[in-house]
Amino acid sequence: MHNISVYAASPACSRGRRVHEDAPPGRSEFQRDRDRIIHSSAFRRLEYKTQVFVNHEGDLFRTRLTHSIEVAQIARSIARRLKLNEDLVEGISLAHDLGHTPFGHAGQDALNDCMKDYGGFEHNLQSLRVVDVLEERYANFDGLNLCFETREGILKHCAKEKALQLGDVGERFLNNQRPSLEAQIANLADEVAYNNHDVDDGLRSGLITLDQLASVRLFSAHLDEVRKSYPELAERRVVHETIRRMINTLVTDVISQSEKNISEQTLRDISDVRNAPTLIAFSPHMQELNRELKTFLRDNLYRHYLVMRMSAKARRIISELFQAFMGDHRLLPPQFLHAAEQSHARAVADYVAGMTDRYAIREHRRLFAVEEI
Repeated sequence: MHNISVYAASPACSRGRRVHEDAPPGRSEFQRDRDRIIHSSAFRRLEYKTQVFVNHEGDLFRTRLTHSIEVAQIARSIARRLKLNEDLVEGISLAHDLGHTPFGHAGQDALNDCMKDYGGFEHNLQSLRVVDVLEERYANFDGLNLCFETREGILKHCAKEKALQLGDVGERFLNNQRPSLEAQIANLADEVAYNNHDVDDGLRSGLITLDQLASVRLFSAHLDEVRKSYPELAERRVVHETIRRMINTLVTDVISQSEKNISEQTLRDISDVRNAPTLIAFSPHMQELNRELKTFLRDNLYRHYLVMRMSAKARRIISELFQAFMGDHRLLPPQFLHAAEQSHARAVADYVAGMTDRYAIREHRRLFAVEEI
C-alpha cells in the first residue's frame, strides 16, 4: 500500500473486532474484512437486487452488485490521492448495500411501512445487522466479525434512539462525531456512482433522453464538449464519454475540496478527524451542480410512470409477503423459525430483506398463485 497520512485509519491501530481473532498472516485486518465481505452470501445476492430497474428487465442495467463495485473503484481512487487507507474504503464500499431489500428503495419503503410497529426498517442498519449477526459462515461467531472501523463506515447514518442500542459503533451519533475519512469517502463515492450511472441506465432504457438532459448543467457542459471534439461519434459512445467526464469532474472536485478542508484542520491522528467537521466534500459550486442532477433524476427517472408502476408492484409484493409470514410463522423456511420465536417481525424482515428480486417474485407466486400449488 502507498504511504498513508497520520490521520488515516490504520489496521495496526484498529479498535478491533467484537470477538478477538489472531492477526491474519500476509494481509492487514482491513484486507481480511474486505475478503470476508466478498465471500459473504449477502454480497453474492446483490447481483440480483435492483438498482433502479428490476433485475429481469434487462441484463445491461446495473444491479446492487455492479453499483457496489463501481463505488469501490471511485472510492479507492479518491483515497489514494488523499493518502488514506484504500483497503478500508474498499471494504466499506463493497458492504454498504448488503442489507438492501429487493426492488430498491420501493422495497425498503414498503418493508419500513410493514415494520412501523416493530422498530422500523432501514437498509443502512440492516447492512450492519448482516455483517454483525445474519451471515452464518464461521464456527466461533455470528456475522463476519468485522473491525470497528469497517462497521462504523457501513453505518452511514442513524437516529439517536437506534444509536443507543448499537454500543460502540453508535457512539459517534450520540457524541456528535464524524467517522473516519475513509468512511466519508465511501459515502460520497456512493453518491457519485449512483447519480451518474443512473443517467446511463436511464438513457439506455429510453426513459430519459439526451434532449432532456441538456437542461442539466453538469451533463450538458460535457455533452457539448464531446460533440464538439467528436462530431461523428455514435450516440452510445457519446453517452459513455460524457458520463466518464462527469465522473472525473466530480472526483477531481472532491479531491481538491477535501485537500483544502483537511489543510485547514490540525489533524494529528484519526481522533482529530472524529472531532472535526465533515472534511470529504464537494466544493459549494459542484454541490449545487450535483444537486441539480439529483433533482432531474428524481423528477424524470425515478418518478417516470413506468418506474412508478414497477415500484407499485414491488411494494405490493413486499407487503403481501410480510403479512403472509406474520400471519403464520410456519410459512417461513426452517432456518428462520428459531429467530421468529425470539422476534417474529424482525425474523420476517430479515428473510424478506435478504431476498433477491427474482426470489421475492417466485416466493410471492408460491404463496398466492393457485397454479403454483
